Parts: sequence; C-alpha cells; structure tokens
Amino acid sequence: MSEIIGYHAHIYFDATSVEQARALANAAATQLPVEKGRVHEKCVGPHPMWSCQLAFEPGDLQQVLEWLMLNRDGLVVFTHPDTGEHLPDHRDRAIWMGAYLPLDLSIFG
Repeated sequence: MSEIIGYHAHIYFDATSVEQARALANAAATQLPVEKGRVHEKCVGPHPMWSCQLAFEPGDLQQVLEWLMLNRDGLVVFTHPDTGEHLPDHRDRAIWMGAYLPLDLSIFG
C-alpha cells in the first residue's frame, strides 16, 4: 500500500477570477499550515486551467479541506495526495470542489 507523504490543493481560475484566486491563496497561506506555490497564469502540468498550488502535510487534510469548502467562493479546487504515484494520485485519489475538469493525464506516461 502506498504512503501519503503530503497533499496538493490546486485552486483553478482564469483571467476574470485571477485576483479572487490570489486573495484565496494568500488567505490560505496566512490562516492555514500550507505552503503556497506560484500563481500560474497559464496551464501547467496536467491542469486544464490556470492554477495555484497549496501544499500541506497529511495531518492537516481535514483543516485545509474544511477551510477551502467554506472559503473557495465558487472557484474550482482540485486536491490530491502525494504518494509518488502521480497517475493514480491525480486520476483515482482526487477530491474535487466545484466542477470536475478533465486533466491531461498523458504527461504521466
């Protein structure tokens, strides 16, 4: 069985919601035990929209998910574990808040 070594929550946005996403990511970084990544104003990796990653420890999953549920204000959030098994982590083990968006899983071989 794989071990979860962390989680990534990806906040999705576009040109009309970039400031909203920035504000959400900044608030998360100040209120939660997360590490905020760069705000990508382009599609990166398997992500079908612009995104910003929040990385956090396994023990913080409940707190982070509950906060995002209450504060995402309509933005789509994609959360997945980090086990080192990238394809199943993104395809089979993910949690979506808001719309489900198809990922480009071809990058995982």
